[in-house]
Amino acid sequence: MSRIALVDDDRNILTSVQITLEAEGFDVDTYADGQQALDAFNKRMPELAVLDIKMPRMDGMDLLQRLRQKTTMPVIFLTSKDDEIDEVLGLRMGADDYVKKPFSQRLLVERIRALLRRQDAISGEVMEETEETKILERGDLTMDPLRHAVKWKGNDVSLTVTEFLLLQALAQRPGFVKSRDQLMDVAYDDQVYVDDRTIDSHIKRLRKKMRTADDEFSAIETLYGIGYRYNEE
Repeated sequence: MSRIALVDDDRNILTSVQITLEAEGFDVDTYADGQQALDAFNKRMPELAVLDIKMPRMDGMDLLQRLRQKTTMPVIFLTSKDDEIDEVLGLRMGADDYVKKPFSQRLLVERIRALLRRQDAISGEVMEETEETKILERGDLTMDPLRHAVKWKGNDVSLTVTEFLLLQALAQRPGFVKSRDQLMDVAYDDQVYVDDRTIDSHIKRLRKKMRTADDEFSAIETLYGIGYRYNEE
């Protein structure tokens, strides 16, 4: 049973998310600010932390910076819809993913499960291979769903869970167009509304990360007014 830490100054969010996660079988600790959480983490580290960015005493950014000095524990940021700059900075500092407020409880649970599966795979825990967990190879691209690991021309590329799911959806069927609505279904669930620009922002960030491994990366093609497709190179 994994222990999850929730850190947010909104008591309603702490209570509702705690109830949901405990119903899913997780142990949950809640904290109202970053300093309170850090004090507790120094005594016992959870398996994963969900952090709000804006909090009193110590915000999510400061807490993440301190955590990354001593642990690679998965961290998910909760952000408001206007926090894109904070999202980018947080990912650079070592956050593993982010979920925008308001969010569905189910979406957060799936992100948590995905990161815990990745952590288990990295630590060597044996898992049964299924169609969904088989390594995917498409030309220069290699994707390991269990570890959420991506390589392009042998170079590691660090993606969030959302970016990984979008790339996987496109690469599974090279040459076939995925509409923005189809990609929304992959990245989110039907309880969350996101507009076209959200998917476009994810794709833009995904391309930028792939180009850190190869500045000539062009496998993701935009079909204006339609969607995106993966062209195997």
